[in-house]
Amino acid sequence: MERDGLRLAYPDLVERIRPIFERNGCSPGVARLLAENCAAAERDGAHSHGLFRLKGYVSTLNADGWVDGRAVPKVEDAAPGFLRIDGRNGFTVPALAAGRALAVEKTRANGVCILAIRNSHHLGALSLDVEPFAEEGLVALAFINSMRAVVPHGGRRAVFGTNPIAFASPRAKGLPFVFDQATSVMANGDVQIAAREGRALPPGTGIDRNGEPTTHPKALLDGGALNAFGGYKGATLAMMVEILCAALVGGKFSHEVDLAAHPGAATPHTGQSFILIDPACGRGALPGFAERVEELIAEIHAAGQERLPGDRRHAARETSERAGILVGREMLAAIDAMAAG
Repeated sequence: MERDGLRLAYPDLVERIRPIFERNGCSPGVARLLAENCAAAERDGAHSHGLFRLKGYVSTLNADGWVDGRAVPKVEDAAPGFLRIDGRNGFTVPALAAGRALAVEKTRANGVCILAIRNSHHLGALSLDVEPFAEEGLVALAFINSMRAVVPHGGRRAVFGTNPIAFASPRAKGLPFVFDQATSVMANGDVQIAAREGRALPPGTGIDRNGEPTTHPKALLDGGALNAFGGYKGATLAMMVEILCAALVGGKFSHEVDLAAHPGAATPHTGQSFILIDPACGRGALPGFAERVEELIAEIHAAGQERLPGDRRHAARETSERAGILVGREMLAAIDAMAAG
């Protein structure tokens, strides 16, 4: 035990939090997948999607009728290059796991595959969804919408979710290049952390319930909304994500997600779409894909950019694997209390 907490190996942290999910209604398989996802985010320094989310998972699982922690996803082979998964009102992580092998098989056979998940709930980091595909040599794009939290450009109330986009690509050297970013100026989880810690938000982050600019996280969370990053450009991307994850998938738009009848619910009941590409298909005499990616990265570094998106996450992972994942004393107490019920 350190002064500020306890360092745990990744498997030990998984086993420490897995019972929380089982105690609150998840099947053993779903509990393990969610625990692994949560612990992996914490390992990678993505704290807004790691242990911080446990209370949200617990309250959601206990919100009557909102999510089914024992749902068995239905995988639908829709077309040679199109795979649909009905999450059956369960979590997206096990839905993705259920269709992952077939999605990879289709991508290898056709060069590309669309994977569309509907009727599901997601609270994790999107980077964890796409990186495993890149580790197998595929390029992966993922999109997910959520509950309304972002105001359209020039609007006065929320319509879009924070609607993250994630991308992963193999490299010739080192770990895959991965980025995961919201189309809002800030992830909603980061706003919650700022509210908990009593920190002001940067100017331009969002509006209050009256449509006026605010730097107070609690005012933004209490009926306000985040801005999209980059003004109208980010808002356009947020709209694209809504189309890909609701209209295409057959799920809800962010503004259609209504938590009011389910006190304690914290997860968006929406959809997620993936575009998977096998860069080896059809290359013929073209230069190796991963080598070309490495050439671009070298040029970026030569131009003066020292750190790529994802580098900090990989550095945090290396530290966690070497020294253990530091879990603060307060969080340890909260974990033990949730595990005890």
